[in-house]
Amino acid sequence: MPEGGVDQALVVLVDDVLFSGRTVRSALDALRDLGRPKAVQLAVLVDRGHRELPLRADFVGKNVPTARTEDVKVQLVEHDGVDSVTLSGGANMPPRGDANKASGEPNL
Repeated sequence: MPEGGVDQALVVLVDDVLFSGRTVRSALDALRDLGRPKAVQLAVLVDRGHRELPLRADFVGKNVPTARTEDVKVQLVEHDGVDSVTLSGGANMPPRGDANKASGEPNL
């Protein structure tokens, strides 16, 4: 957090996967307790759709259309040494992305 707080600052919220929008809404609620930023922008690694709230990301790494029954898992080097985005769990659908693991290609 900047020394002067967030008053009149440009704040960029970063989320791994944008889905319903509830996590972003919670972050905005928490941000309100820290001051009044000049602007708030949203950056996401993956936008999978299915929004329940009227939110739009300003910066998107990858749009990945999904079924509601599918899960998106993002793994980053800082956590476990693996960089990947995996889509899995759709009804009657085999997992996508696993075919590229052996070739070293990115999953999505």
